[in-house]
Amino acid sequence: MKRALRFAALLLGSASAVAAGAVTAGVPVARLPGFAAVLANAAVPAGPGGWQVIDGEKLRSELVRGGRAGRQAARWDMARSFLGRARGAEALGVLEVMQQDDPDLALVPAFLLAKGAALTLLDRPVEGLAALNAPMLADNAEACAWRLRLFAAQNTMGDAALAQVGCALPAMQARAGGARRPFVLAVASAALQQNQPQRALHWLGMLGDGDVQANLLRGQALYASGDAQNARLRLARVEQAGTEEQRIDAKLSGIEAAVAHGQTSPAMVKQIDQIRFEWRGGDIEERALRVGYKLAGASGDLRGELSSGAPLIRYFAIGKDAGPMLAQLQAALGTAIAPDSKLSTGDAAGLFWDYRDLAPGGAAGDAMLNQLAGRLQAAGLFERAGDLLAYQMNSRAQDIEKGPVSVRVASLYILAGKPDRALKALRDTAAPPYPDDMRYARQRVEAVALFQLGHPDQAMAVLDTVPGSEGIKSEVAWQSRDWTTLADAKVGAARGTLAPVDQALVLRRAVALGMLGREPDLARLRAQYVGGFRGTAAAASFDLLTQPVGKLTPNTIAKAMAAIPAASPAGDLADLFAARGALSS
Repeated sequence: MKRALRFAALLLGSASAVAAGAVTAGVPVARLPGFAAVLANAAVPAGPGGWQVIDGEKLRSELVRGGRAGRQAARWDMARSFLGRARGAEALGVLEVMQQDDPDLALVPAFLLAKGAALTLLDRPVEGLAALNAPMLADNAEACAWRLRLFAAQNTMGDAALAQVGCALPAMQARAGGARRPFVLAVASAALQQNQPQRALHWLGMLGDGDVQANLLRGQALYASGDAQNARLRLARVEQAGTEEQRIDAKLSGIEAAVAHGQTSPAMVKQIDQIRFEWRGGDIEERALRVGYKLAGASGDLRGELSSGAPLIRYFAIGKDAGPMLAQLQAALGTAIAPDSKLSTGDAAGLFWDYRDLAPGGAAGDAMLNQLAGRLQAAGLFERAGDLLAYQMNSRAQDIEKGPVSVRVASLYILAGKPDRALKALRDTAAPPYPDDMRYARQRVEAVALFQLGHPDQAMAVLDTVPGSEGIKSEVAWQSRDWTTLADAKVGAARGTLAPVDQALVLRRAVALGMLGREPDLARLRAQYVGGFRGTAAAASFDLLTQPVGKLTPNTIAKAMAAIPAASPAGDLADLFAARGALSS
């Protein structure tokens, strides 16, 4: 144990000091300088010989005996030996320690080549290409070979991978057996990406008939060549002998080939669903999503299109396919929520909510949201409509655009019996400097929410600064039985037969005057409006309610009040007053 700890200490050395960031005049300080120049003067590895495998005991001895002066050289031998064994993580760890002790190594071609190879083994393409794309490695056969593998692994850069073959060939030929295999597989994979199945089969001929990964690629190449029978046999062999990933890949490859030739069936849909359930991430999931997307489109399955296409847009770099696919998904979303959709309103809303991030931006997306909110409101699903527009208000609308949306959101929450949520929606969007007409509209709805929460006094206070709010105040006073306010409320002059709203206002005032015992005012009200009620359905109620106070009885008042016209002076807010707040009911 002590020996292992001593070896680790020697390997790491004083790298931690450099890691702390010592710099001089903006330039990192080399804790162990000198080896970068030595390595820069040496030949850059041009083949596998540069990654000589060295016995572990010999490496440890070299590291111990070399002391401080020989530490970087010993580390270099260790990193190269790890690469020779295809142990990328260990190699990268050693190389990073070396670079911490001497930042100049980042300028040395051989060091960058080793680092790129280690990163390739770890499937870290962006960092690997950054190292291998150094100008001094452009024509290096070994660098070309590792670049080839990185490009081929991306599944969308087959052309770039094949462009490296000529340069990489000497380094590939210098390898034998298992060492050559991953590079051959990379060329075959790149050829398939470029729809060159015969070229892929030619390269795969270098690998044994029992090689499972080679058989997987052979099956794909044979399908692409039109030899379905041999392709099925190759993939069936993979399903028998491969790893879990290879077996799933083989099954998926067969489905892909069938769909490419126009063959679809419900069984394929179930198989794709099963593959997506069993495997997450990487090339397999992306391919399964693509096939699922095609199958859904072929059968007109809107849900299937969205469930397959959305993850491709969200989580995968699908390049030039992204734009057309997004447009198609947006069209599918619009079809799903349209009034003539086969989906119920509730299901359409749920579908839109799940894929709301795909909705178009700007006016087109807002129109889609408003259309769906209208459907929900018409179906009496007020809270869900409010939630939908709250998303628009919080995530899409900017600055004063929030004003009209906030009024509608608050109104829907009041209709849903959630005046507390209505009040929160208004207060959360209070910051923008709204124009006066919008500010007044917000205050009117705020007053209704406060009233529904059991705060009529606060509602009246909010309305005090809102022009033309007499009707709303009258409604608040009537429903809260504020007889004093009603008795003193202004009522328009009688000009012929009164409209239903004016009748209601007069009769409500008559009730208030009667309740307060203000008989002279009641007599004046009777004299002023008797003509306006003549011939109306409410004439009898007017006659009863405006009699001398002594003749009024509770039964008389109750009977007359029941006959008061239902028209509300609150205008377009009347429905909100009719709703019953969850906290005040």
